[in-house]
Amino acid sequence: MSHHTRRDFFKKLTLGVAGTVTMDTANSKQKSENPPKMIKNIKPMGFTWDTQDPFLFCVHHEDAFPKGNDVMGPADSLEDRSLGDDFIIKDGYRMYHGTKVPGFPGHPHRGFETITVVRKGFVDHADSIGAAGRYGEGDVQWMTAGKGVQHSEMFPLLSQEEDNPMELFQIWLNLPAKDKMTEPHFKMLWGSRIPKYKAEDAQGRITIIEVIAGNIYGHVAPEPPPGSWAADKINEVAILNIHVDAHGSVTIPKASVGINRTIYFYTGDFLMIDGQKVDAYKCVEVEAGYDLNITVGTQDAKILILQGRPINETVIQYGPFVMNSKEEIQQAFNDFHATKFGGWPWGDYDKVHDRSKGRFALHADGTYEEGV
Repeated sequence: MSHHTRRDFFKKLTLGVAGTVTMDTANSKQKSENPPKMIKNIKPMGFTWDTQDPFLFCVHHEDAFPKGNDVMGPADSLEDRSLGDDFIIKDGYRMYHGTKVPGFPGHPHRGFETITVVRKGFVDHADSIGAAGRYGEGDVQWMTAGKGVQHSEMFPLLSQEEDNPMELFQIWLNLPAKDKMTEPHFKMLWGSRIPKYKAEDAQGRITIIEVIAGNIYGHVAPEPPPGSWAADKINEVAILNIHVDAHGSVTIPKASVGINRTIYFYTGDFLMIDGQKVDAYKCVEVEAGYDLNITVGTQDAKILILQGRPINETVIQYGPFVMNSKEEIQQAFNDFHATKFGGWPWGDYDKVHDRSKGRFALHADGTYEEGV
């Protein structure tokens, strides 16, 4: 697995125009007599995963953090680490851009959304609009950067008696030009409120689908932030995290013609899709306009699915900003240098909350909620 840093990703400048999709209702029905090949492309998955429009970026962080010390950092030596830029797994974990506590100290974004899906461990959030929170163990944080926000994402090692394993996905969802400068928004999707579809076959094999965005089999995800591309149902945005027992199978119902759908197979030995064997740690771009049947191999499988209608606009990405022209990127830098997107009200850029605090969300308007 290659270990490109987020910093490398932030430095990359991408210029491209997505292809135009023409909706042809006359040809949108399934033609059983001449079905297409379901698989369009298969790619290996590195540290960062290739995505399709409207998604920009996806990364799977998995770290075997040790017991925590008094400041919620690792209770072992940090010698021989490139602190501040530590992306190479050593002793089972990385410090990322953290120097005491692992994680990502305050940094700016404009023009897109971050969706952070925490499977294990905890994340401490703080941002320049005054929002904060601690979430984890199945929770999801959805943040619309819009016209500009700074935020920090630190991974506090809360337990001093046991190890602190961490697993999370971070997904970047683009915003169309008309919404690039929407007001920033912070939303928490508590794990207990994320719908979970569960099915058992005749042999007792279990399938569980967590519906983070979109809907499947009558299970509808919580509403995304109001300015999101996912907020309009016509865009058919879906984020599904799926577990299927060994030798089991799952069918993902068809979406509309023109929707992009990508399968990320991140745990297991192999899948069978449309008669083709797919090995672990591959991403598979598939036709979304037809039901997708997936059969699992001899090990339990975990699969992430990202789906949505492409925005089909020019994408200019430089560092933490994603806009539609080079001039807009330059303006983003100018605005950040001038305003710091509201400044930083928290003192430390690697802000962590008190160890004693549970899961919570403090919103920019002062609303406070406990994790459920």
